[in-house]
Amino acid sequence: MSEAKQLLHLVFGGEVTELEQVDFKDLDKLDIVGMYPDYQTAYDVWKAKAHSTVDNAHMRYFVVHIHRLIDPDEDQS
Repeated sequence: MSEAKQLLHLVFGGEVTELEQVDFKDLDKLDIVGMYPDYQTAYDVWKAKAHSTVDNAHMRYFVVHIHRLIDPDEDQS
C-alpha cells in the first residue's frame, strides 16, 4: 500500500490592525500553531483556533501551503 504524499501546511495567526487588511499588530505575538502533514489536518486545527478567538474580531488565523513554497513547480492537480 502506498503512503499518501506529505503536503506540509502551517497554521498561524495573530491580531491584525484593521479588519480589511492582513497587517499584524505585533509580529512578536504571532501564534505559530504548528506544521501539519496535509490540508485537512491543518484545516481542522485552523477551524478550532479561529473558533476559540471568535470574540476578538481582529484575531485572524491562516493556513499556509508550505509544500507549494518548497516545490512551486510541482503539479498542483
